[in-house]
Amino acid sequence: MGVKHASVQTRRLGIEGIQAGVIQLAGPDYRAVLEVSGAARPFEDETRLEALLAGFGTFLNGLSYPIQILVRASPVDLSRYIAALEERARQALDGQLAELAHDHAAFVQGLARQRTLLERRFYVVVPAESMPVAAWTGPFARASRANEAEPRREAARRQLTFRCEDVARQLARCGLAVRRLGDLELAQLYLACWSPERARAQRFRQQLDDFTTLAVRGSVPIGTL
Repeated sequence: MGVKHASVQTRRLGIEGIQAGVIQLAGPDYRAVLEVSGAARPFEDETRLEALLAGFGTFLNGLSYPIQILVRASPVDLSRYIAALEERARQALDGQLAELAHDHAAFVQGLARQRTLLERRFYVVVPAESMPVAAWTGPFARASRANEAEPRREAARRQLTFRCEDVARQLARCGLAVRRLGDLELAQLYLACWSPERARAQRFRQQLDDFTTLAVRGSVPIGTL
């Protein structure tokens, strides 16, 4: 009697696809993600700060749908910055400027060895309304669900566009800068949340279609064989 081994697939990511800035989850449910950053300059006084906080509270209380606020703190990788600084000192600078660049690179490198520098990023996950899926059974069920899939996706895209623009406008009134993540950024964020170690070593540098299309494509048209 043979010994059964456990499956190597210990967990499954609940994501079906990413297209046009929209994440499709199992269900299907749809999400968009906004990255939020603070103001470039500090607030002038406490009165202004209190007004902005009150505006943020009004924004939250006025929402008619749930949102998720995600805060990620991750170690800063300074190796590329230091390498670029050293390269610039060798190629483009001379004299005292080159010495200052080398000294600054050594200071940053020493600082990174002494303590862990963290980078904080803030995101708002915006959902689309869940839409009922036809519960048909029988030989025509699959065709029915396939015919409904694209209208559901298009409706979700339109709703997410409207909601993201509304959230961005409301947060801009609170002095915050907002931008919507694209496909590669969404994939990288998902990878960073799922496997931080792998995300630090692997980055997506191509279009997502390059990771999902067939590796081998036929070069001879059908009917010419």
